[in-house]
Amino acid sequence: MTDGKEAHSLAEPRERLWQALGEYDETRAVAIVRDALGTAGAAERTRAAGERVLLELIAPTQERVGVAWAANDITVAQEHAATAISERCVAAVADATAPALARPGTGTFVGTRKGRGGGERRGGGRGEGSGAGRVLVSCVVGEWHSLPARLVGEVLRLRGWRVDYLGAQVPTEHLVEHARRTRAQAVLLSSSIPTLLPGAHNAISSCQGAGIPVLAGGAAFGPQGRYARLMRAEWAKDASDAATLLDRHLTPPGAHAARLPDLDLPHLADQEYTMVRRTELQLVKQTLADVEEGFPETRHYNEYQRERTVEDIDFIVGYLATALYVDDPDLFTRFITWTADILAARDVPPRCLLPALDSLRNQLKDFPRAIGILTAAHDVLTPPLAPPPGPATGPRD
Repeated sequence: MTDGKEAHSLAEPRERLWQALGEYDETRAVAIVRDALGTAGAAERTRAAGERVLLELIAPTQERVGVAWAANDITVAQEHAATAISERCVAAVADATAPALARPGTGTFVGTRKGRGGGERRGGGRGEGSGAGRVLVSCVVGEWHSLPARLVGEVLRLRGWRVDYLGAQVPTEHLVEHARRTRAQAVLLSSSIPTLLPGAHNAISSCQGAGIPVLAGGAAFGPQGRYARLMRAEWAKDASDAATLLDRHLTPPGAHAARLPDLDLPHLADQEYTMVRRTELQLVKQTLADVEEGFPETRHYNEYQRERTVEDIDFIVGYLATALYVDDPDLFTRFITWTADILAARDVPPRCLLPALDSLRNQLKDFPRAIGILTAAHDVLTPPLAPPPGPATGPRD
């Protein structure tokens, strides 16, 4: 936690870092971050400064990058360039704080913590690494937004944990094998894309089947981590929360065979999710034809615009399937609302989404949960009718 004075002191560096990202000036961005870390001092002070810079300088500035992309203020290429510089800034913090994490002359981490009953908690299974223990931080398969996971990993490292950071797009079988081989005390899974939730669920149940606790984080897991809990994983709202939960000792699950999804999600028994996934290509093809009929402007699209339209429809079907998977209409409604805002920022009328929703409702008329989800989203996009005018009234006395 920081007091008001400390929080205010980073306002100016945040603005300068934002400007450096906008100008793709990596050298200046790294210099701003190093300057915010301050001069070297006691190890504990250095670790605290490092965490503060990660969470209160780099993270919010990168979040601003995402907001700028959504508002169509920057392109995808510009967003990627800025993100690459943010990653370099995180690396600069890691480099600058490394001496505070090691005992002089040993190369091992400082700060042995006491476990329950006063015993020391050892990491790595071989007495290696930090006294806090060893954890694995990874993105789920299909997730390429790795910076949030990297931030979590660096905060945990500053808190005394030995961290195996695996990065983006990690196949589940390799994730579990690495966790077993290193005898990790927990696996931290990151995902920002809700359509990856079925894969995340598989990773969670596979890790737990190997007796390894799982801590999930990221926007994909929904408001207050509702989908993480649905999948029987712990949830961390941010890096600091993850560190706090780990310090409380996650309870290892009993080793057993990985659970089938329908044990956690009995609603999958109706097969609606499975059928939507199996017929996805057909659904997209028919929806595109219906959109061209219901939104004539698409007939004049060039090849690039047509490809983006197909991509948007594919996303709609994917999010519908995911909403069926977790049985939550709000997941789909949030996506449709976000998509409408994205389209409006790019001068595309959000009403173009209505023919797509109508087409899917017609194609999936025998799927009651799907119809309910699509109808809720349609209602959000359709403005309510204006109430009839009331009786005329004269001026008040």
